[in-house]
Amino acid sequence: MAKLTFKYGAMNSGKSDVLIKTAYNYTEQGLAVVTIKPAIDTKGENLITARGGHSREVDIIATEEMDLREEIHRYIARQALAELHCVLIDESQFLKSKQIDQLFHVAKIDDISVVAHGLRADFQTQLFEGSRRLFELADVYEKIKTMCSCGKQGEINCRRVNGEYVFVGEQVAIDGEEEVSYNSLCGKCYLTEVAKSMAA
Repeated sequence: MAKLTFKYGAMNSGKSDVLIKTAYNYTEQGLAVVTIKPAIDTKGENLITARGGHSREVDIIATEEMDLREEIHRYIARQALAELHCVLIDESQFLKSKQIDQLFHVAKIDDISVVAHGLRADFQTQLFEGSRRLFELADVYEKIKTMCSCGKQGEINCRRVNGEYVFVGEQVAIDGEEEVSYNSLCGKCYLTEVAKSMAA
């Protein structure tokens, strides 16, 4: 029976790099994969882009209304695939709960491995909708680690606007757009920045 896997990590942990390398490894062995990313992630347009400079074209750009299981079956038919071996999703935190349910069906009913890559929580330390459902349904959870600037493990996604840390705002603001950037802090550094913000 195929598994639904959630590979999660804070910003700059190399989640997209892992996905691109996984896709390459599958295709190098002659195995079919399909890559998906949510439409809300406009960074790279129709590419999955990694900070290390690697990129890969996306096979399916998922709108909020899209039935992912149906779309995967349409992709298999369009490509005339005898078998699809793996579904790889980038930025899976942006998917809707029902779409995670659809991916669960792909793994359990269609017997196709599904590996979702994404963030656990937003810059206010709240779970994303897609991440919450993945934690509820996934067979396997794998944490991809990254570092805080102090040398400890980075755990919390922090948003900067014009170089300053911010702790209020909309849940989604795409990295690189309108002076928005992200980095990962350990818990202690995060609380230090929160205190600085409140004192300002």
